[in-house]
Amino acid sequence: MSSLGLTGLIFGSMLALMAIRVPIAVSMFCAGAIGYVTQTGWPPFASFLNTQAFARFAGYDLSVIPLFILMGHFATKGGISKSLFEFAAGVMGRFRGGLSMASLLACAAFGAISGSSVATAATITGVALP
Repeated sequence: MSSLGLTGLIFGSMLALMAIRVPIAVSMFCAGAIGYVTQTGWPPFASFLNTQAFARFAGYDLSVIPLFILMGHFATKGGISKSLFEFAAGVMGRFRGGLSMASLLACAAFGAISGSSVATAATITGVALP
């Protein structure tokens, strides 16, 4: 089978799986697995799954994101973010568009304190909603 025909078959099978309401991640995995197996065979595919499953969870690069979100949650529950936003609203509230400027100032201040844009977004969003 040509590579163009194989690509069309794999893409069509992915769309068919999505049409019968299989989750997108499972549909994409099945389509990718079919393509990988047809190009390399079963033993390399099994070896690839074995090594990649360990490699993805062995690294600590992405493990800090939930911890930053947890820190933002603690800041919200502790009242730090509300106090910071009230201060920013007091400074910027009298200007036109004061809510957006207060949100921006509170985000800048909290981002400078925490060093995390993820924690800042999680924290100030809950406080700045009118």
